[in-house]
Amino acid sequence: MTAETEAGLPPVPNPAMKPLGFWGCWSLTVGVMIGSGIFLLPTVLAPYGLMSFGGWLLTGGSSILLALVLARLAGRTTRTGGPYAYAHDAFGDLPGFLIAWGYWASVWIATPTVALAFVGYLGVFFPALNDNPMTQLAIALALLWGLTLVSIRGVREAGFVQLLMTFLKLIPLILIIFAGLAFGSAENLPAFNPSEGSFISVLATTALLTMWAFAGMEAGVIPAGEVENPQKTMPRAIITGVITVTIVYIASTAAVMMLVPADQLAASTSPFSQAARVLGTWGPPLVAIGALISTAGSLNGNIFTSGQMPLAVALDRLAPKFLAIRNKGHAPYWSLILASSFSSVLLLANFSRGLVGAFTFLLMMSTLTTLIPMLVSAMAEFKHSWRSARGWAAIAVLGALYSIFAILGSGLVVLAWGAVLLAVGVVVFYVGRQRG
Repeated sequence: MTAETEAGLPPVPNPAMKPLGFWGCWSLTVGVMIGSGIFLLPTVLAPYGLMSFGGWLLTGGSSILLALVLARLAGRTTRTGGPYAYAHDAFGDLPGFLIAWGYWASVWIATPTVALAFVGYLGVFFPALNDNPMTQLAIALALLWGLTLVSIRGVREAGFVQLLMTFLKLIPLILIIFAGLAFGSAENLPAFNPSEGSFISVLATTALLTMWAFAGMEAGVIPAGEVENPQKTMPRAIITGVITVTIVYIASTAAVMMLVPADQLAASTSPFSQAARVLGTWGPPLVAIGALISTAGSLNGNIFTSGQMPLAVALDRLAPKFLAIRNKGHAPYWSLILASSFSSVLLLANFSRGLVGAFTFLLMMSTLTTLIPMLVSAMAEFKHSWRSARGWAAIAVLGALYSIFAILGSGLVVLAWGAVLLAVGVVVFYVGRQRG
């Protein structure tokens, strides 16, 4: 009888088995971070010229600081939940639950968007899809539930799919980087500051534009209970993952800018495909396939974490017991089914014209609620280290300041709706926690 069973919770299936190792955690971090956003960022940043790399460096450097904070926190616990576990340990039941609630909501709210992005890229190969919304909906739902079934089958299977998709999605990005080195020209690079804005204003704008590309780094530390030697594995995986993503983002953006003239890049709707034309006729389709794999991999990671977060909360008796039930593959199948059901409802709502505006609000809230756990994690590290390790406390303060900067960049309306979401979380906390 396991300790969990003695406490009245479902037993752990084969507790000696730990399905995830370094590469599983690394692929969760990289795979969730690199989604569909990177494929449009060179166009978005083109009006700001070479100064846009200041934004990349600021967000990349700040993200590495946050990765260090998460790595240090991960080195102290073997509990599943990532930012939830850190907040719970540092600040107690309610703050911990609210972090889990907001983060879990952000995942299943974002999932339909990623599924729709996949269908959008599929339209490159099947143009008839663009005029058939019902078929688009059917494909998005099939993808969502197909990947949910992968996660329900088991943690090891979901981890393998995530690792495979992560390596495959990196191939076209790396090819573009090498193409930029081989065929790119410095003459194509945009002016240093074509917008003629002040240094601070351009830096702030480009940092806000690029910071969303780093959302998801925490995915690699959430499934701690399923990781072999998590206190060593997860810190190495998340730091390596964030550094990998930072290098790929900056290098691929530079490559596209060297391959596509600045005036064309600013008007492009598919900058990577345009850059890939130097590789021949097979270049643009390869990028489109890479985008499909990228979005599917990000979706797989989202679905996986949507099951792990409720599991962590239920194991602490702060959520209904059934969310902690796992099958022999260690998959919390009821948690996965619940999250994917919510995502399906939002996906269906997106095809109702009257709800598009509300759906957009939910997506903006999703972005906000991925930033708040980073802030609270930095605060938890500061609380732990400010007396004993001033250097780590300073890193936590810098990470917290960056998180606040990112949160404020969401805008007052989104912050207000985020407050509503957390208020609902307070009600759910008192209603849903286990008694006795």
